Amino acid sequence: MNDLVFYTNPQSRGRIAHWMLEEIGLPYETVWLEFGPAMKSREYLAVNPIGKVPALQHGNALITEAAAICAYLADRFPEKNLIPPINHPARGDYFRRLFFAAGPLEQAVTAKAMDWQVPEEKSISVGFGSYNATIDALEKALLPGPYICGEQFTAADVYLGSQLGWGMMFGTIEKRPVFEEYVGRLYARPAALEAARINEDYMKNRKP
Repeated sequence: MNDLVFYTNPQSRGRIAHWMLEEIGLPYETVWLEFGPAMKSREYLAVNPIGKVPALQHGNALITEAAAICAYLADRFPEKNLIPPINHPARGDYFRRLFFAAGPLEQAVTAKAMDWQVPEEKSISVGFGSYNATIDALEKALLPGPYICGEQFTAADVYLGSQLGWGMMFGTIEKRPVFEEYVGRLYARPAALEAARINEDYMKNRKP
C-alpha cells in the first residue's frame, strides 16, 4: 500500500494537486472518481463530507482543498525545496501569494465567471475588493519574476500558475504578457507535463 492516496477527477481542481504530487516525486496511489454518485457515496463522503475532489490521505492525515494539499506537501517534504526556508524573507511572500491565489483571486475570477456584480460602494465587504484591483495586484507581484517568490519555484507557483492558466484558457482572466510568460514557464516543467499526460491518458482510456 502506498502511503500517499490521492482522490481526483481529470476535469477538476485535482489537476493542481496532481501536478504538486509530481513535483514531490514520491510514489502515490491515484483513486479516480467520476462526478455524481461516486463522489457522493458514503465511502467518499467519509473522506470529504462535501463530496468534492481533490483529497489526499497521507497516513493518518487527511487533507482536502487544492491549496491546502499543495501547502501540506511542501511543508511535509521540505527537502524537495518547494517552500522557502523558515527564516528566509521569501517565506512570507510564499504564504501571502499562495493564499491570495486561493482567496481573493479565486473569488474575483468566480464572481466574473458567474456574472456576480459587486456594487462599488460594497466592494469593501468582499475579500477581493474588485476584479480589476485583484488582477492588477497579481500582475505587479509577478513582474520581478521568474517565480512568485523570486528565484525559487515553490508550491505557490503550482497553485497560482494553475489558476492563471485555467483563467486565461476560459476567458475569466485577461491574457497579459506577464501572465502568459509566467504560465508558459511553469507549464514547461517536467512535473507539470507528466501530470497533464497522466490526466489526458486517463480521459482518453476511461470507460464511458
